[in-house]
Amino acid sequence: MATSIISPAASAKSDQAKESLVALGDSIPFGYNLGQTNQNPSKAAYPYLIGAEEDLRVRNLGIPGWQSEQLLGALEDEQKYRQAISHADYVVITIGNNDLLQILREAGEESGGNQAQFQQLLVQKLQADDVFANIAAAIAETRSLTDAPIVLYNVYNPFQLTDQLHYVADAILPGINQTFAALAASSENVYLADAYTAFGDNQAAYVIQGDIHPTAAGQQVLADIGITAFGLE
Repeated sequence: MATSIISPAASAKSDQAKESLVALGDSIPFGYNLGQTNQNPSKAAYPYLIGAEEDLRVRNLGIPGWQSEQLLGALEDEQKYRQAISHADYVVITIGNNDLLQILREAGEESGGNQAQFQQLLVQKLQADDVFANIAAAIAETRSLTDAPIVLYNVYNPFQLTDQLHYVADAILPGINQTFAALAASSENVYLADAYTAFGDNQAAYVIQGDIHPTAAGQQVLADIGITAFGLE
């Protein structure tokens, strides 16, 4: 009789038996500013939400502040990243946000408040920057290590409606996100998660006030569109 009783823990799939999700990128998959400290990735970050909903083991390798060049370097040179990806069943990538914020800051400083010059500098810096070449190379390097499906997130508008930069970002992000879509479409088994459309003008709910990072609700939106992009619904 005792042998017929199976505990919930024993009947549940063990952690090692689960399929795995590896998260690559910056402070967004890390879940920056969602917890009391930022020493470790937040369990409220979208990779863990996907893992919880789809019963996946999660390896969160997001690093706050990282730009595309740093991610590419890690994928090329660091065994921790290469081994994690080689064992992944699913991969999510969120990168390029810090590259673009730096370009925005530089264009703003150099234009001195002249809007026409700001727009011109912005276009020039976007064309000269290697961000998309780096992201394309990062996708290719990831694909060389695994045939797992990859979901690439595009860029949401991080600025509140009360911030003038919201409207600057809305003017440039559709074009930038077309490039993200093209990168996904030109790569095998890579799918786009459209964070820009999902967030829309709902920054008050989805972006932390006085910050550019997602709220818990924003992270849930990112998880939802990731699940959809993977076709796990």
